[in-house]
Amino acid sequence: MPFSDPNHPLWKPENLRRAIHAAGVALWSWNVTNDRFAMDEKGFELWGLERSGEVKFEDLSAHIHPADRDRVRAAFTATRGIVGAYEIDFRIMVSNEIRWVSARGLGDDSALHEGQMFGVFLDVTGRKQAEEGNELLAGEMSHRVKNLLAIAMGLTNITSQSATTAKEMAKELTARLSALGRAHDLVRPIPGSQGHAALLGDLLSVLLAPYEDLGAFKGRIRVAVPRMGVGEAAATSLALIFHELATNSMKYGALSQDSGSLDLSGSAEGGEVILNWTERGGPVVEPPDSEGGYGSKLLNRSVSGQLGGSISYDWSEKGLLVVLKLSAEKLAN
Repeated sequence: MPFSDPNHPLWKPENLRRAIHAAGVALWSWNVTNDRFAMDEKGFELWGLERSGEVKFEDLSAHIHPADRDRVRAAFTATRGIVGAYEIDFRIMVSNEIRWVSARGLGDDSALHEGQMFGVFLDVTGRKQAEEGNELLAGEMSHRVKNLLAIAMGLTNITSQSATTAKEMAKELTARLSALGRAHDLVRPIPGSQGHAALLGDLLSVLLAPYEDLGAFKGRIRVAVPRMGVGEAAATSLALIFHELATNSMKYGALSQDSGSLDLSGSAEGGEVILNWTERGGPVVEPPDSEGGYGSKLLNRSVSGQLGGSISYDWSEKGLLVVLKLSAEKLAN
């Protein structure tokens, strides 16, 4: 039986209503003369209105998001001059909820029937939220890439001033960028509102693992810090800080000798996190004669600028002790 057959079950009013209901479509008509709307039950449900025979455009307009109201009024007025199908997406407010509605119909006065224009409302909230989520994600990715490029440019500038040969510069810059890469490998949401990148202990262990063949959880490098989340920006700063400390230790400190050991411990006190970098069993170390090189400047800048803290050194005969006092709030960012 062809669909063009008027006796086909598809064209029975109750079956048409079932099909429309299944599609989540709300029907409306607009009397262009007196500006009155009529909607089916689904329409009143979508707009959060009590069911009545007719509603005025202004009744609906009161529920349209203020930022979209003038645009929707202008768009509906303009539909009479549009030839063919049209679609208007806008936001409505139902109690404390914001919904996205798509109004669709046929424009031009030739589409009028007895002064009425007909169309449908569709709830497209899910689609719009997905689109907004994609836009946010794209913006976040762009922000991250710009930050990483800025960091890479800064590291390149610092390394070029401290290195004496191109080969040395390439080696130091590659090592610093590798530390950033290890930190960003851990970037992920942490459950329980503990941060948005990594757990502090995991991050520090991964950053120090390349300096210890047995790994950072055993052998001569030991990590014992409070369980807390670290944000993405803080992870980047910590990667630079501990790469510089570990590199210096490999060159001059405890990690330069097989008998040397490193303990990284910490505590949280109020809004401050204290990390103690303790080297033992290495050569005798002495404080630098000057303010330090570019690596030291990078350390100070990262600690004070990005993490809102301070760094102090104790050049004892037993080994170097570095104390970092960091803002817990900054670490979570």
